[in-house]
Formats: sequence, C-alpha cells, structure tokens
Amino acid sequence: MPPSKLDSLYRRMLITRFFEKGWGKPENLRRVFQFRKIISSRETCYKLVPRDYPVEITKKKKYSDSTLIEGNFMTPLELHLPGVVPEPAQKAYFQLLIPNKWINEEHKPICIHLAGTGDHFFWRRRNLIAKPLLKDANIGSIILENPFYGLRKPDDQIRSNLHNVSDIFVMGGCLILECLVLLHWCERNGFGPLGITGLSMGGHMASLAATNWPKPLVLVPCLSWSTASAVFTTGVMSQSINWDMLETQYYSDGQFRERLSKMVTIIDDAFAAGQKFIQNFNQSLHELKEDIDDTRKKQCDAEGNTYKTQCNSVENDANNSIFLLKSLENKAVNSNNVPLPLKDILSKNIGHDSEISTYQPESYEDSSTLTKLMKYILPLSAQHKTKKIDITKTNWWEREALQFMRGMMDECTHLKNFSVPLDTSLIIAVCARDDAYVPREGCSSLEDIWPGAEVRYLDAGHVSAYVLHQKLFR
Repeated sequence: MPPSKLDSLYRRMLITRFFEKGWGKPENLRRVFQFRKIISSRETCYKLVPRDYPVEITKKKKYSDSTLIEGNFMTPLELHLPGVVPEPAQKAYFQLLIPNKWINEEHKPICIHLAGTGDHFFWRRRNLIAKPLLKDANIGSIILENPFYGLRKPDDQIRSNLHNVSDIFVMGGCLILECLVLLHWCERNGFGPLGITGLSMGGHMASLAATNWPKPLVLVPCLSWSTASAVFTTGVMSQSINWDMLETQYYSDGQFRERLSKMVTIIDDAFAAGQKFIQNFNQSLHELKEDIDDTRKKQCDAEGNTYKTQCNSVENDANNSIFLLKSLENKAVNSNNVPLPLKDILSKNIGHDSEISTYQPESYEDSSTLTKLMKYILPLSAQHKTKKIDITKTNWWEREALQFMRGMMDECTHLKNFSVPLDTSLIIAVCARDDAYVPREGCSSLEDIWPGAEVRYLDAGHVSAYVLHQKLFR
C-alpha cells in the first residue's frame, strides 16, 4: 500500500521545525552514546534505579468514581549523566488515575501512558485513554509528562520543536529510567499487573522502557516500529528538518565526522536488501525472458507476414536474448567490414567526456540481435542520446550527514540494540498499514526482533489511525 497522502498533507500544514540548533554538544552526544550501552542491557539498567527511589505525592483529589493523584521525582538520568538534562526537564511529573473501588482487590492493574509528539501536559491522554480505560475495564493509569514537553519544556523552546538531535536521545534515556521508578513505586503500593503503552513516539519510548523490566510486563506500542531512524530520514517528518544546516555543522566540526560517527552503527543497511535481491535474481531473470518472448510473438502477429522473417531471426537467438555478448562480438564490424573484438567495441564506445555513445553498425543487416531487441522493448525516449549526468553531486539521501543521522537513531533507538522483553507473548503492537510518519520498509520487523509478539494492522495512515481508531488503541 502507498504511504498515506493525508499524513504528508498534514505534515506540510504544520510549521513545526525540528533540530534548529543542530546536533547538540559533541561531548553530550559522546556521553549519551556510551551510556546507551548501559541502559540497553536489562541486567545493567535495572541496577541504576533502586527499588525505594523517592517519589513525592503533591496532590490528591477524589471524584465520584475515581481518584486523581499527582506526584513528581527527580529524573535518574540527571544523577548518572549530570548536565545532560536541561534544568526544566530534570523533575518528572505524573498523574495517577485509579478507580475508587477495584473489581478485585487482589488485582489492581495499572498502565503507564507515554506521550506522542506534541502531546503536552496530561489532559489529552487522561480524557481520551485513561478515563475510558477506567470506566470500561477498571484499569488505572499513570500519565507521565515527557521531558521537553509541558511542565518540563525549556523556556526558549517553542511548542514541540526540539532544539537539538541529542534532545530526542536525552528524552528517551529519561523515560526509560523514569518508567523503572514508576514501576517500582507501583509494586511498593500494591498495584499490579502492570503495563506500558504509548502512541507514535510514545509507543517507541514504551517499547524501549519495557525492555529493562525483569518481570512480565504488558506492552502495547501503537503507531511505532522497530527504530526511529526511518522516521527522521525517510518519513514525512524528515521534511521538517533543516538538513543543509545539519550538514554544514557536521563538516565544520571535526568531532562529528572523525569521532562520533565511528561510535554509531546503522542496523538495517543495504546488505539486507542486497541479500534479498540475490535470492530473487534468478526468478526475476526468468520472468524477464518470458516477458521478452511474449513481446516478440505479439509484435510478429501485429506486423504480419512481411515482418516474420525478421522475427524468426530474433527467435533463432532466443537462447541469447538476455546474455548476448557472444552475438554482439560476432556481428559487430568496423568500417572495413572486419569483425571487432568486444574489448575494442567497448574502448570505442566509451569516450573521454564521461558520455557513453552507442555503437552504430554500418548497415541494418549487420546490427546485433541485442540492438533489434532493445528497440522492441525500450521506449523511444530511451533510444535517443541523453544529457550528461553530473556525477560529482550527490542526492540528499546520500549525504554523509543523513547517514550520520540514521546511524545515531539506530544506535540509540533500534530495538535490536536492547534486551528482549521477558515475556513477548504479552506484547501487542498496533500499526497503520499506510503510515507515512513511521515507514516500515527496510526496517527489521517486530516479529523478528521479538518472537512471540503480535502485530495488528489498521487500514489507515498515521493521522487517520490516531483520529478514527482511538478505541482500538485501548
């Protein structure tokens, strides 16, 4: 299915621009890359947050059917990476919504809800997800404010416009450790079973956080996938990034190119695509040969008897219709009607001006079978001389800065770099088939990374799934 046009249109309507100040401080990126190796392992990450980590309850309000509790705590990331988290984001704020009466006092289920892009404060998740969950299923909810959002937004940040690429990794590191704090707090207060969910960016953050809990944990990531690299390099979000500025900064500061680029690794590279091509090459070649044979027969029938002689001569070379080097060598002649070796043909055809000219035989009878065949199957425009191609310029997706972005995102967000959740049978991912924000093509599948996990698909794009299918996410 093609990517959703609504997703692309909606993205163009927004004025949000990401990473206007660049990559972030090189020293902070270096520390984040090194710390990723610690928090990506369940064994080492779990030890970073003690079970009795202090949480302060600041407000409690009781309603007819529910109780709303507000609290906060210092983000553990600031303790382990001092100076990386901006001061306004260092204190984590959350709301807890629980029923006044549990159906079963021995089971008090709680689900942590992480915010998607642009989801500031608590009201949206509280009203659209938490309250219906409480009413329909007697499930409580913890709504955690994202770093850089709402109460934790730096004063000079406009809306959701993260200033630096490093901010997305700081956000992820904070949420991973903060979820551990909240899961410990839930256990201390007798809540359980426990779960975690989120939409879009929140879905991926939920996936990362769930990898480090050493007990069975329900996980429902919605509208996310296995890595954030495709989101910022091939999805519609890439249109909101100033790539020229990032590229300039990348080349002007040698630390990015010479030091930091060597600390990141692209997970889903072109090698996988090459393997798939090789596996299917023979079948594709056979199908191409059949298509050419069918084209010959149709053209022979259309032209009538006067054209049959030429078609029959082509039919005689059917075995060489794909690989015609021998036929080409035998039929190519020079001006004195003397056969030319293939290497002379190539040296004659390749000029010194980077244009490749086409060898033209002296007469129609001496033209090769390949030449005749290509006239049948190629459009007329392909038979004329084309303009010279400037190979000194590269396309935007080939820029080194974009590859650095892809490597950074894979290094810090690819699920292959993190532990597999303890019980993958408790994972249900909900994805949009036509998602243009979170492309899946070229990325590892969740089923491959987490065997046993279930993936459900909606026939919608990213935006339409969010607007029309809220009930399914619950």
